[in-house]
Amino acid sequence: MSQEIRNLEPKVLWNKFADLNAVPRPSKKEERVIEFMKNFGNKLGLETFEDDIRNVIIRKPATAGMENRKAIVMQGHLDMVHQKNSDTVFDFDTQGIDMYVDEDWVRARGTTLGADNGLGVAAIMAILESKDIPHPAIEALFTVDEETGMTGASELKGGILQGQILLNLDTEEDDEIDIGCAGGIDVTATAEYDEEETPEGSIGYKITVKGLKGGHSGMDIHKGLGNANKIMNRLLFDGFDNFGLQISEIEGGSLRNAIPRESVAMVIIAEVYDEAFVYDMQQIVNDIKSELQTSEPNLEVVFDKLDAAPAKVMPSIAQFYFVRSIYAAQNGVYGMSADFVDLVETSNNIAKVELAGGNLTVQCLTRSSVETAKFDLANSLRSAFELMGCEVELSGSYPGWTPNAESEILDVLVPIYEKQNGEKPRVVACHAGLECGILGTNYPEMDMISFGPTIQGPHSPDERASISSSQKFWKFLLEILSNIPMK
Repeated sequence: MSQEIRNLEPKVLWNKFADLNAVPRPSKKEERVIEFMKNFGNKLGLETFEDDIRNVIIRKPATAGMENRKAIVMQGHLDMVHQKNSDTVFDFDTQGIDMYVDEDWVRARGTTLGADNGLGVAAIMAILESKDIPHPAIEALFTVDEETGMTGASELKGGILQGQILLNLDTEEDDEIDIGCAGGIDVTATAEYDEEETPEGSIGYKITVKGLKGGHSGMDIHKGLGNANKIMNRLLFDGFDNFGLQISEIEGGSLRNAIPRESVAMVIIAEVYDEAFVYDMQQIVNDIKSELQTSEPNLEVVFDKLDAAPAKVMPSIAQFYFVRSIYAAQNGVYGMSADFVDLVETSNNIAKVELAGGNLTVQCLTRSSVETAKFDLANSLRSAFELMGCEVELSGSYPGWTPNAESEILDVLVPIYEKQNGEKPRVVACHAGLECGILGTNYPEMDMISFGPTIQGPHSPDERASISSSQKFWKFLLEILSNIPMK
């Protein structure tokens, strides 16, 4: 890791981020970062413990003169999304993130950076370690498994926290103050099919869709980015209808909350169609590139002829229904909010498609700030997949966070931001899934707010954190801590 990261200002923030990023912390494998955080709290002599689900809580008393302020909860999540470019050799289970400075940005070499939510966690660590920053009594809540299920927030029991105000440090635009977010639900379709032998006279192709930007399936869903699974299905649909293409394998996407950047399929066609197939596919690729030339200028689709055709393939009748169900399934924005300007209300991400050996799985993450709309879209997807004979499971449902325009802490943040920056912040609800809504189920009286530094490209190897924005965020945070309301 470059020393230049540790020399960035504010050093206390970037050094804590560098310390954190040296610890592998994939979702559902947070054992090392949990121990890291507990050791951190214990070395400071602060009350440190983990709850039943392994969230880590660290308590720090108020500084002198701040004892009469309301106690606060500072909250962030320990896990990070693990994505890398296909040509990057990196083991997330054993390696720390390799960071570097690129003008005003901190980036990682070929992988996600972990600024989501590592910068928020690092800021909390810096406050806990500080000896000269005024603040009220603090409960630092470090949740687990936010990225793949919101498990830590969902399983946090009532009565553990005593704080009256929660500062969630997990948003990604420094001019925004979030007071609401979308809920979500996983839609997973599975099916089995009997493979058949590849017909004689067949040739095999490996089709690769790559070069897409990817991104956060909530925050970036409205940007018109390409979805590798949808693009691949468009090619398979045409190849099947016009040339009798049959699928042997598909591996598309990886994480439910990341817009898929890559998809690979192994297919066969009759050798007699070889020349016509390649020509036709290239015309479709040209059309797709033209459609996405602004949002996805680096899209690539590669056709590699295999030395030998795959031995077994999906039967034509099963494939007929499969490609049509993917075509019919909603991907992207489903509806916009009537209450908030430019806010996506409901969306779906066809995140992962796997097909091989007689088994197929399609994983989606459906989001909405309206609970009934969330289930409406989930049932629409369920219907599309059940019509092709899939078993469909709706799981991991979590609620949205209902905006509270009368929030006391909001009244603190807005004038501070305006004084520091000479303009009003944007008070918004976001389409991402913040943990506030879930935490609010067991702590309904807690006043919650969310803010953070500017982070672009989260959940993709293009993730980057703004250095100047982090300085702005740090200054904002310190002033907020000095102005927490009286008890």
